[in-house]
Amino acid sequence: METAIRVRDLRKTFRVPERDAGLAASVRSLVRRRYREVHAVAGVSVDVAPGEVVGFLGPNGAGKTTTLKMLSGLLVPTSGEVSVLGHEPSRREKAYLGRMTLVMGNRNQLQWDIPALDSFELNRAVYRIPEADFRRTRDELVELLEIGDLVRKPVRTLSLGERMKAEVAAALLHRPQVLFLDEPTIGLDIGAQKRLRGFVAEYNRRHGAAVLLTSHYMADVQALCPRVVVIDHGQVLFDGGLRELTARFSPHQTITVQLATPGADLSGYGTVVPADEGRVAVQVPKAQTSAVAARLLADHAVTDLTIEDPPIEDVIEQAFADRSAVAS
Repeated sequence: METAIRVRDLRKTFRVPERDAGLAASVRSLVRRRYREVHAVAGVSVDVAPGEVVGFLGPNGAGKTTTLKMLSGLLVPTSGEVSVLGHEPSRREKAYLGRMTLVMGNRNQLQWDIPALDSFELNRAVYRIPEADFRRTRDELVELLEIGDLVRKPVRTLSLGERMKAEVAAALLHRPQVLFLDEPTIGLDIGAQKRLRGFVAEYNRRHGAAVLLTSHYMADVQALCPRVVVIDHGQVLFDGGLRELTARFSPHQTITVQLATPGADLSGYGTVVPADEGRVAVQVPKAQTSAVAARLLADHAVTDLTIEDPPIEDVIEQAFADRSAVAS
């Protein structure tokens, strides 16, 4: 299979100084400093095909951002093999840097006191983009992101959502073939998140770019990523489709009913869980879903019935809980 990103047994270990509290410990540390090793990434292997959009998920401290920094060349791996578009990222070759981009939701590249258009011009010079190509790409990005009225204002006057869209435009002016997106919608309101997701999907469709996305907003993942890689403690916990993830880590489904005569006790059908007012939700094993739904319809006057998989964030939380239980 052709790959845009190829990672084999990627590891990153940091040597972190530590000392006890107090003045005496501070003095001792000047003479004899103690260190401990932190294994931020502990053997990640993954392939991403050209044009594929992959969600890269995990709890805080799982190693997601460290991995993206190694893939983009900001950090040098302790060990392992990394190839992105045929390049070794840590070598920071111009040919590679001109074909990828890293967007971090909590980092800025735009100059604060000048309009975004001026920062775009700076990026044109850095990447040596031909004038005609630059103008065509800039205008396309401005249109897709709906920021035509914003790019002429000083960046400091923009809202977080407006600035984030301008940041994304600046990062894509050179039309990268690989996008590393680290929490690109963090702090944005629901409308801005939705528009940014739509833009990423359209950019991927138009240019066939491979995308590796981290996000704590599961709506981002569900909207963009047919495939997810879940990591915890620096190791891959799961690699596959969202449906496979749900099937593996959540053996239950939820049946939600609205009864013509409220107040019935449905505990005999499964585990009753909180639901909207006027509705009753029952959690049942997936293998029994059809049978339980049929019984509910036969035993009660049901005006509405839905069957749902658990929210993806609950599934991922269960995956982490299962991993912790095995580790302990």
